[in-house]
Amino acid sequence: MKKDKALVPVKDAESKGQGTENKLSIYEYERKYARRQNTRGARGMLRLAAVIVGLALFALLFFVSLEVYKVNEYAGYVAGGVFLLLFILLYIVPVARVMNAPRFETNVNAYSARAAKRHNKKVRREIAEKMIELTASVDGVGWYDSETVARMADCLREGDDEGLKRNLTRLYGGSVKKSAKDLIFRSSMRSATYSALSQTAKIDTLLVVFVNLQLVKDLVFLYGFRPSDARLFRIFCSVLQNALVAYGVGGINLGGTVVKTMGDAVKSIPFLGTAISAIVDSSVQGLVNGTLTTVIGYQTIRYLATEYRLQNILDGVDVSETPEELQEACSDLETQLKNKKKFAKAV
Repeated sequence: MKKDKALVPVKDAESKGQGTENKLSIYEYERKYARRQNTRGARGMLRLAAVIVGLALFALLFFVSLEVYKVNEYAGYVAGGVFLLLFILLYIVPVARVMNAPRFETNVNAYSARAAKRHNKKVRREIAEKMIELTASVDGVGWYDSETVARMADCLREGDDEGLKRNLTRLYGGSVKKSAKDLIFRSSMRSATYSALSQTAKIDTLLVVFVNLQLVKDLVFLYGFRPSDARLFRIFCSVLQNALVAYGVGGINLGGTVVKTMGDAVKSIPFLGTAISAIVDSSVQGLVNGTLTTVIGYQTIRYLATEYRLQNILDGVDVSETPEELQEACSDLETQLKNKKKFAKAV
């Protein structure tokens, strides 16, 4: 996997972004961190990925309800209604919340940098307000360090944007990161446990997708913002890939293969062989699906950390023209005009 060039050490990023002598110009930022991409195209691909995942889930739910219908007609209707409700609550709602979450503008150029910096400043304040409100209103949430949140509240009241940014950076590097890892671990355990109990490829796939999307939603809520359209598109593609892997693993009799290698002792006790087969199948499927969920979680927090570091660097970028640059531009203009006059006289 390629390393994202934006993942530079925080110390280097902050020294470049906030130093007076080594301050980046917008042109240097654009050359190092900006990527040429079709913004509308990225948004369109993101929506397409969400639709594809949604259609795949809907089809799986439909086939499961159809199997129930074959057993009992009325139970099939009930299952269809329940599955439709689950589809809305566990897919439509999380996707809508993730897509509508605020995001930082980091892929900018000289023309859009000022507007992006104003937008990012507003997003930082919104994130801080949400963290302060959540810490004050929910007892025992434990996601954010209370002392840092209190200092952040003081910075908001005093209009200290630099102090706000410092405390927000401290939270992301400390309690938020720890809380994110706890969320990933719990979601991975949930995915592994559900898969071990389901023993059905279709149900395994549904559970993996629902748990993955819920985890992405929880991480976005924890951080207070979402990744860019392009990075969120990659996350949806990973969710779809995880669904395909879960479906493939669920359709393979892994336990039977392992039991065949256990020798004559197991073969002589048929019931024991069947039991071991079921245990091995469930444990392997649970491990695979739990691992897939872990990968999705760490991919999401990596993208979120990248977006925050980039906006932090951009906030320290100098977007104003220096006197030397202005003088150079005027000299270029004068040279061009002289050349045109010489050419006109020659003609």
